[in-house]
Amino acid sequence: MKRVLVLAAVLLMVLSAAASANWKIGILTGTVTQNEEEYRMAEQMQAEFGADRVIIATYPDRFMQEQETTISNMLEMAADPNVKAIIMVQAVPGAAAAVDRVREFRPDILIVLGSPQEDPMVVASKGDIVLNTDDIGRGPQIAEQAYAMGAKVLVHYSFPRHMSVETLAQRRELMKARAEELGILFVDEDAPDPTSDAGVTGTQMFISEDVPRKIAQYGPDTAVFGTNCAMQEPLIAQTIANGGIFPVQCCPSPYHALPAALGIEVPEDRKGDLKWILEEINEKVVEKGAAGRVATWPVPVNMMFMQAGTYYAVEWINGNITSKNDKAALVRIMEEIAGQSVNLVEYPGTDNYYLYLSDHVVFQ
Repeated sequence: MKRVLVLAAVLLMVLSAAASANWKIGILTGTVTQNEEEYRMAEQMQAEFGADRVIIATYPDRFMQEQETTISNMLEMAADPNVKAIIMVQAVPGAAAAVDRVREFRPDILIVLGSPQEDPMVVASKGDIVLNTDDIGRGPQIAEQAYAMGAKVLVHYSFPRHMSVETLAQRRELMKARAEELGILFVDEDAPDPTSDAGVTGTQMFISEDVPRKIAQYGPDTAVFGTNCAMQEPLIAQTIANGGIFPVQCCPSPYHALPAALGIEVPEDRKGDLKWILEEINEKVVEKGAAGRVATWPVPVNMMFMQAGTYYAVEWINGNITSKNDKAALVRIMEEIAGQSVNLVEYPGTDNYYLYLSDHVVFQ
């Protein structure tokens, strides 16, 4: 009997080792047409760990109308017993229901959800780790970044529709309060809404004309910030051309409007290559005489969430991390990726829904 028990234990260990050796991670993300940055990062993770380790699936472009497809795609991943973790970025509507279905037969799977678009408390109850940008925390951070770059004036471009969004309104209030504490003059400027009759063209034309006026009025130590993605390219181009300060985009990322504003063509083999794009941006900024006057976050948030989630999952599968929710380990991984400090705070009332702030990279 003793020999039988020993043999059984050895067999169990062998089977466990075999299962561990055959582990896989599933990445569920958007298509190239919807979210190219995220899909490129998924490909990068697959290249790093191998197609036998990382499998990629996408949710549909019309994810609001096709949530059942999102659910089915996650279920298909979970049906493979070797899949030990699923990373979903962005966690679009349908993610919570998908996780519920997976938990019914695979409670063992580690699930990381990035940039969720459903109720925070609901999402926190589904994923083991949830990652989102700290939009409220960015308010004072943007003012502080502008100050660190020498700003004496901070112009905030927005429009009533955006200012009716609670998080954007709170961010503006906190940005203004911190700017005034630092001795920065805070200037509100209404721009045309790109969804109005003027359209994106009208918004961009206004920004192109108004930024030079503001810098001429307040001087070169004027920083500008806009709440809308369509504003970013003319904001960057005109700020550089007129000698102002550009502390960060509405959606901080080296890829967001900076390459277009600087005339950088990204070849196919360089898409998703962060080191290359940061070097190219730096070269162009310096060439245009704007060294120390342009900044962004070093890693796009959704690429960060996917890469960090994948690295976390690998360490968890290999036993280097023993908890499905280890904040210290998560911060360590994210700081290694970013190459600088990372701030994570818990969403109120949760211990696994993390709000992320990154330090900036200043091109110089």
